[in-house]
Amino acid sequence: MGAPPEVKRPRRVVIDTNVVVSALAFRHGQLAWLRAAWAAGVLVPVVSGETLAELLQVLAYPKFGLDADQRKLAVTQYMEHAETVKTPRTRARLPTCRDPDDEKFLRLGYAAKADAIVTGDRDLLVLADESKIAIIPPAELAQVTGVRP
Repeated sequence: MGAPPEVKRPRRVVIDTNVVVSALAFRHGQLAWLRAAWAAGVLVPVVSGETLAELLQVLAYPKFGLDADQRKLAVTQYMEHAETVKTPRTRARLPTCRDPDDEKFLRLGYAAKADAIVTGDRDLLVLADESKIAIIPPAELAQVTGVRP
């Protein structure tokens, strides 16, 4: 008898709003693979009230051309696979971010003890070396999860 097969646990990740919006609004875009990854349970998006509110606000921007029903469907499908942290609090010392609006992702990542913060935002990516939680671009997430974009 051999060792039991290794069971991979899903990666719990905080995903920056712009990355989520790209995955949801552009069904055949560069980040569309993220939808399949969270639907397959390869990763679990971690959200808070604050990050969800920002997502709802951004999806309503006219440039995305989504009506209310499309926005509701996109968010519902996203939240079916997400883990919610009601009030992210942490005693950990967070890296100092140049953009105070991005601190919500750091707070959430640290409070939830997420595996990574996934972003394309340079204000967050420059903090990777001083963060106790990985801060990575989507392409690196694809590599570490083995998902093919």
